[in-house]
Amino acid sequence: MNPGMPQVSVITVQPERAPIVSELPGRVDAVRDAQIRSRVTGIVQKITFEQGGDVKENQLLFKIDPAPYKAAYDQATAQLKQAQANLFSAKLLADRYAPLVKANAVSKQEYDNAVASFRQADAAVAAAKATQDNAAINLGYTDVTSPITGRIGKPLVTEGALVESTSATQMATVQQLDPVYVDFTQSTAELATLRRAFASGQLQQVGKDTARATVVLEDGTEYSHPGKLLFTGITVDPSTGQVNLRAEVPNPDGILLPGMYVRVRLEQGVNDKALVVPQQALQRTADGSQSLMLVKDNKIEQLPVTTGGAIKNSWLITSGLKAGDVVVVEGFQKIRPGAPVQVSQWSKNGAPAPGGQPAAQPGAKPAAPAESPKPAEPAQQDKAAGQKS
Repeated sequence: MNPGMPQVSVITVQPERAPIVSELPGRVDAVRDAQIRSRVTGIVQKITFEQGGDVKENQLLFKIDPAPYKAAYDQATAQLKQAQANLFSAKLLADRYAPLVKANAVSKQEYDNAVASFRQADAAVAAAKATQDNAAINLGYTDVTSPITGRIGKPLVTEGALVESTSATQMATVQQLDPVYVDFTQSTAELATLRRAFASGQLQQVGKDTARATVVLEDGTEYSHPGKLLFTGITVDPSTGQVNLRAEVPNPDGILLPGMYVRVRLEQGVNDKALVVPQQALQRTADGSQSLMLVKDNKIEQLPVTTGGAIKNSWLITSGLKAGDVVVVEGFQKIRPGAPVQVSQWSKNGAPAPGGQPAAQPGAKPAAPAESPKPAEPAQQDKAAGQKS
């Protein structure tokens, strides 16, 4: 070993199986969003829920003054009893006339009138019963309950406020937050590129039921509960050139809230011959170009490359790199193209990387450099490269 010769740590790149992941912007939406509105007119007497708390289906939320509706119900009940009494009397008369008309003791006209009165009384009972049912429904509407199980916000009315059925006064909102939907979009250009790769056999497509969606929060942390893709839109928004997609994500801790901005890492395919390198191996220049330092015949060679996206702590290399190339990962301080070096196998955390490189992780974030990758990523890579340099 020549003590004056620069030392570098390297990996030998070999093809491996890696997911093809698209990182797309999206927003969280509640699975069910129920607006609690008044269905009768009256004064709010009581609010029975805790603001911002969880409520169960059919739980009482508001109490509206029931007095006028109780009176209307009692009146409808009395009218029903009166109609039933009239029906009873009309039925007795029709039954009494039935044998008499056969004996010509009463005229047929009198019998027909008795039967008609009986039928009218029967219809009056049905109408009174409907009126009573309607009164009972309105009386029930004075107890405003939650139609779903979920989390309720603040009350939009106070005790003593007048709510109206004609305008359907909104009183509160209940949202189901576990699970939640995440709605996001993808450009038609990205979809076309993927379809060409699938058609050529370069990539293998994953099914809808196995397409994993990983949420990245606003602070850059990865949400711990992966979701699944529900559907991909069949039409393109003409104003944006985007296709709508929706994922369903578990939310047992209530971390994801409706309206929250997130990014979604969606696995859309698998590359069985992917070439990946550690992120610190990628070098960037002031003009934004990217390159790797290779070792050939114990000398450094600079190789321009194109990246296809990040996979955890590694970059997917889409062009410029070949299987078997020896890539410098550490020791950039004293090397330059053409300089002789001494090499040693790179290890991560004190242990050799399997297969000479870190394994690709599922749920990774791809970001093509030409499409303005996430701002935080280049800064982290430049910082890492600067530390190694």
